Amino acid sequence: MMAVAGTPKAVLFDLDGTLVDSVPDLARAVDQMLEALGRSAAGVDSVRQWVGNGADMLVKRALSGDMAGLLNGDDVELFPVARDLFFGAYAQANGRNSQIYAGVQVALDRYREAGMPMAVVTNKPAAFTDQLLTQLGLAGYFSVVVAGDTLAEKKPSPAPLLYACEKLGSEPASSLMVGDSSVDVAAARAAGCAVVCVSYGYNKGAPIAEAGADRVIDSLAELIV
Repeated sequence: MMAVAGTPKAVLFDLDGTLVDSVPDLARAVDQMLEALGRSAAGVDSVRQWVGNGADMLVKRALSGDMAGLLNGDDVELFPVARDLFFGAYAQANGRNSQIYAGVQVALDRYREAGMPMAVVTNKPAAFTDQLLTQLGLAGYFSVVVAGDTLAEKKPSPAPLLYACEKLGSEPASSLMVGDSSVDVAAARAAGCAVVCVSYGYNKGAPIAEAGADRVIDSLAELIV
């Protein structure tokens, strides 16, 4: 069982775009929010590019209609209402049409059989993270879950990764981060972890090969031998 350079002592996984394709449910919730505000639906393709920096930024991007997520005066005042609408809609949609990516189950099974400590480190709020992991039958694989509101800082800060390593009893230099975006790469580099990215996830429309990961893979099954 190999990662980038030998066998890691612990593996940290991003959630959305790495373990699970959650965009169908996120897009449904975003569109319900926008329609409730009298705006046009954003659609799956736009939401796929907006995911990765937490729920608040997703709502801001949906309101502004672009990646920057910069709100004008009216939308600044509207944001709390929009956020509540999104959270309510996503609580109902979360996990309904989300799918575990091919190769994920076999990799997690093999790591668990080998006694590998594993964590989820995501920018998704804890309530939605726990709900999604439980609904898809993934919760039992992870002894540590660090969500977007577990700490004061989210990825790309190294803090969530360092916290996960501490809880798993693994040094960052001996740990592997597996993600799908430049956010994961930046967090891993700052934490001192090796980092592998999947080619199929959400990287805001940019080529993941340009993010600077140690390795890019097409399936998590490539992590195990």
